[in-house]
Amino acid sequence: MCCEAQIRFGIPVSIGEETKEADFGQKRITQMKRRYALFIAFAGMITAFAPVQGQIQRTEKPPLHGKHWMAITGKPLAATAGAQLFHQGGNAIDAACAMLAATCTMWDVLSWGGETQALIYHPKLKKVIAINALGVAPTGATVDFFRAKGYEFPPEYGPLAAVTPGTPGGLCYMLAQYGTKSLAEVLAPALEMAAGYPIDAQTANSIERGKERIKEWPYSKKVFLVHQGKEREAPEAGELFVQQDLLQTLTKLVEAEKKALAAGKDRKAAIMAAYDRFYKGDIADEFVRGSKEQGGLITKEDLANWKPIEEEPLHINYKGIDVYKLQEWTQGPAMLQSLQLLKNFDLKGMGYNSAPYIHTIYQVMNLAFADRDFYYGDPYFKPKAPIQGLLSESYAKARAATIDPKQNNPQVLPGDPYPYEGKKNPFAKLLQQRSKQFTPDTESKKDFVPKHDANSTSSLLSLPDTALWASLATDSVYMDRLLRGTTSVEAADAEGWVVSITPSGGWLPACIAGNTGVGMSQRLQSFVLDSLINPFNVVAPGKRPRVTLTPALALKEGKPYLSFAVQGGDTQDQNLLQFFLNTVEFGMTPQQASEAPNINSNQLWLSLGGTKIDDRKPRAGSLLLDKRTPKEVVEKLKTMGYSIQFGERNSGPINAIYFDQQHGTLWGGSSNNGEDYGIGW
Repeated sequence: MCCEAQIRFGIPVSIGEETKEADFGQKRITQMKRRYALFIAFAGMITAFAPVQGQIQRTEKPPLHGKHWMAITGKPLAATAGAQLFHQGGNAIDAACAMLAATCTMWDVLSWGGETQALIYHPKLKKVIAINALGVAPTGATVDFFRAKGYEFPPEYGPLAAVTPGTPGGLCYMLAQYGTKSLAEVLAPALEMAAGYPIDAQTANSIERGKERIKEWPYSKKVFLVHQGKEREAPEAGELFVQQDLLQTLTKLVEAEKKALAAGKDRKAAIMAAYDRFYKGDIADEFVRGSKEQGGLITKEDLANWKPIEEEPLHINYKGIDVYKLQEWTQGPAMLQSLQLLKNFDLKGMGYNSAPYIHTIYQVMNLAFADRDFYYGDPYFKPKAPIQGLLSESYAKARAATIDPKQNNPQVLPGDPYPYEGKKNPFAKLLQQRSKQFTPDTESKKDFVPKHDANSTSSLLSLPDTALWASLATDSVYMDRLLRGTTSVEAADAEGWVVSITPSGGWLPACIAGNTGVGMSQRLQSFVLDSLINPFNVVAPGKRPRVTLTPALALKEGKPYLSFAVQGGDTQDQNLLQFFLNTVEFGMTPQQASEAPNINSNQLWLSLGGTKIDDRKPRAGSLLLDKRTPKEVVEKLKTMGYSIQFGERNSGPINAIYFDQQHGTLWGGSSNNGEDYGIGW
C-alpha cells in the first residue's frame, strides 16, 4: 500500500498526511483513449478527469499507527477496554473479547443477547478460523405460527423477534480456545461499566426516541427509563447509567469461573463453566422465564442445545490477495462473488468513482445480491446452497457478460450456479415463478434513502429540511429502522493474532429478558416465510437466519494484509467491497479508504425492517451517491437509468487494520461516519 491515493474523482478526499496536487496529464488521457473503446473511454474521460484538477484535503480523522497492537471498535470507552487488556499483557483475542463485552454493555448497537460473527487469524497455524455464534430460531418458530399472526416476515421487535443468544457463548468460546486471560479479567471493564458509566448522547437519545416501545416491556422500562414520568424519561448524556441486573448476570459468570478454578479446573474449563451457567443454569432459567412472560418462544432446551461453531471460512483470490468471509449463513460470500465478477473489468482504467466505475460496481453488486437473496441460508440445514458454483470464476465470467455498460438492468435475477458444480438446478421452476411474481419497485422515491439497519442520520442531510423533518415526524417506524445498527471490533497484536468481528442483535429499543439485564436479539426477522423468495432461508426451529453481519480478513503472500468490518445491514458488503478496492486498486491507506465516498444500491431484498413483502422488495435503479459527486457524473448516471439520491457520508462506519509488512507496523482506520474509535501502541 502506498501512502498516496491516486484519486481520479473530483471531490475532496485525503491522499496522505500532506496535501498534494493530483496530476492527470495529457499522457494519461491518451493512454485511456487507447485502452477503452467508445463508451468507456468517452465517459471515463468526462467523469474521471474533467471535473476538478486535484481538490485534495486531509482525512477528517487522523490515521492510527501502532507497533505492538491495535484496538478499534464502535465507542471510545469500548476501545479503551481493549487497550486495557493489551496493557495487561493480553493478546488480540483477549482485547477483542473485552471490547465485545463493553460494546454489549453500552448497547452499541447490540446487547448481550445478540449474535457474534468472527474471523480469527491464527499465527501459529497460519490460517483463518471462522466463528459462528449466531443464535437459532426457537421451538415453535414456524412458518404457520407467524402466518397465523398475519406476518409476511417475522416481526421486527419484541420477544417474538428473538433467536437464542449467541454473544455470551461466542465470547466464552473464543476466549477459552484462543485467548490468554481469564473471563474475570476480560469482563472487568464491562462489569465496571454495568455498575455505572457516563452514557453517550447517541445511546441516550436512542432510548428517548424509542421509549414508547420500551414501555411495552416491563424489564426494559425498568432499566432504560430512569426518569419515568418526566418529559425526558431516558438518561441524559453524561449521566451515570447503572444496569444492576446486568451487573449481577456478569458477576454470576465470573463467579462460575472462580468456582471452577477453585475446584481444580483449568483455564479453558473454568471459562466454559461460566458458559454453562448462562445457557444451562440459573441465568438461563431467568432468561427463559422473562422471555415467556412477555410472549417469547425460547425454551430452556433451546438454550442448552445451542452451541457456537468453529468453521472453515470461504475465500477467493483477487490479484494475489486471499479474501476471507464467513459462510453463506451470512451475506459475506456476496463480496467474494463481487470480486470474482470484477476480475472481468479494468477498474483503474475507468477512473475512481467515474460514471463507468460507479455503474460497474452497482451492476456487479446487484448480480451478487440477486444470488444472495435466493441461494444463501443456514448450511447446516437442507437444501445446501451451491456455494462452489456461486464462487467459481467461470460462473462470474458468464454473469459479468450480461452487464450492459450503458444502462442499468432493473430486472436482475438470480443466476444458475448449479452447472458450475456439475449439477442440475432443482429450483429452476421456482425461479421462473419467482421472476413472474416479484417485480422490482421502479417507482422513483424523491426522498428515498436505503432503510438498512444502520444508515446514519447523515444520509438524510441532503434532503430539504422541510421534507426531512416532515418525513421523520410522520413516520416513526422509518426513523426507528433508520437508526438501528450494530458495531464492529478489530484487534491485532505483535504476535500475529488478528480478529475481525461484526456482532449485533438486541439493539435499542430492546426487549430485556426478565431480570437478566440482557436484551433479546431481533434477528429472527431475517428469515423468510415464503420459499419463493429464498428456499434456503425459510424459518424453522433450530435454524440460523441468513444475516447481514460480515467481518472480513485478507492475506497477502500468506500473511495478514487487511482486517476490516462495518455496520450497516444490507450495505455492509457494499461498503466493504469499495473499501477493499480503494486500498487494492487505488492505493489508499485505511483511513483514506474508510472516509472515501461510497455508493449504495437498494436494488436488493432488504434483510431487515418491515413485515410485508412491499417493505422489502428491491427498488430498481435506486442509487445513493455522495453529495459532492460532480454534476457531470450525476448527469451521466441519470442517462443510464438511475434514480439518484445524495448523502453526506455513505461509507460505513468502517473500521480496519492494515498490516505494513515492509515496516513491521500497523495502520488503523476508523471512518468519520459515527463514533467509532481506535487506539494503537
